[in-house]
Amino acid sequence: MSTYEFQHQLVGLRPQLFYFALSLTHDRDNAADLTQESLLRALTFRDKFRDETNFKAWVYTIMKNTFINGHRRNKRTEKVLDHVERVRERAVKVETRATPEARVRMGEIRGAMDQLDQIFRQPFEMHHNGYKYQEIADRLSIPVGTVKSRIHEARQRLKDMLA
Repeated sequence: MSTYEFQHQLVGLRPQLFYFALSLTHDRDNAADLTQESLLRALTFRDKFRDETNFKAWVYTIMKNTFINGHRRNKRTEKVLDHVERVRERAVKVETRATPEARVRMGEIRGAMDQLDQIFRQPFEMHHNGYKYQEIADRLSIPVGTVKSRIHEARQRLKDMLA
């Protein structure tokens, strides 16, 4: 098969390949990426194609294998990221002994926080303790924007008090 025939057949398969990719990924953007990657691989490995083979089946196999390899790669990446997140969470929980200077500074911070109005202190403390904005909003029955605003205001007031 000539290079022109190869490319012509490959371009002719593009719509069918897209729908096959869509059936694998269930997402239009991912399907478009998979189609493009498969076409690129078919062009790159054109020399591996044998004239006596079914061209369409060869290209579909490339797409299927590309999808499977990507899926496996994503699973490995997710496992690594999950492990990194667990290690990070454990590292955050490790406490070190406070120095005398740190204890004095912490006392100043606590005193400044006690001076904050309750409407600013409560969302700020919740956020500091790891609550997400939406969780704070749900618990305090206020909009998320208000939570963000109050936390920002609490930070500004603390900064001014501790300056």
